Amino acid sequence: MSDDLVPGDLWDRVVPLLPPRPPRRRRYPGRLPVDGRAALRGIVYVLRTGVTWPDVPAETIGCSGVTCRRRLRDRTEAGVRPRLHEILLAELRRAGLLDMDDAAIDGSHVRTLKRGAHTGPSPVDRGRLDSKHHLITDRHGTPLAVSVTGGNRHDVTQLMPLLDAIPRIRGLAGRPRHRPQRLFADRGYDYDKYRRLPRAHGITPKTARKGTAHGSDPGTTRWVVERTVAWLHQFTRLRTRYETRADLPLGLLQLACTIICLRRLRTSF
Repeated sequence: MSDDLVPGDLWDRVVPLLPPRPPRRRRYPGRLPVDGRAALRGIVYVLRTGVTWPDVPAETIGCSGVTCRRRLRDRTEAGVRPRLHEILLAELRRAGLLDMDDAAIDGSHVRTLKRGAHTGPSPVDRGRLDSKHHLITDRHGTPLAVSVTGGNRHDVTQLMPLLDAIPRIRGLAGRPRHRPQRLFADRGYDYDKYRRLPRAHGITPKTARKGTAHGSDPGTTRWVVERTVAWLHQFTRLRTRYETRADLPLGLLQLACTIICLRRLRTSF
């Protein structure tokens, strides 16, 4: 079948990161394990189409949706997605496509259908639950780090955790890069405390002041993170959260970030 969902350049980067399979028993070995590429194909299918796991077409994908969900859980617990993201960021930096001097940060609400970890009352409708995706990007909108919280958590609470979550990005000679020089944010981050904290790490905050006109500086630079949020929401599954576990939505979000990085790497050559 066609591997449009998991092209060769993606799979080639994933294979070295997969944990080794345990040896099969000599007696009663059981069924053969599902092919890893087929499981990833099903995960990407769910990410793009937004279908539930039981609705994954096993005949087309090569395995059941239940198996895909289990593999997503296992790979997330093994930390495969963050390592893959870090590898792609290093490749982008090596190619001169990553600009770490400027970074932008923002958050977006995600509708949640079930109670679970990292859910909370929606600020716009207390009768329903929401989650939030928090994102920090480079100057071009390349995602550097993401997180998932409850919908009642203020965006500013994730400013320092996201800065700390940026991996040490290699790709060039010298020390790895993991701190931007300037950080652009909207009025929701306009607090003196959260101006002092980045400065203590050598980062100059460029936060919009409350009461200033929309579209003014630093909005002329910060728009890239809003565009990346729109790119993420093109993955239909990220618009609505179905899982009660917090690690599965984060795993899907991290996978979407790696796909965006890979697309940028492809279109620049």
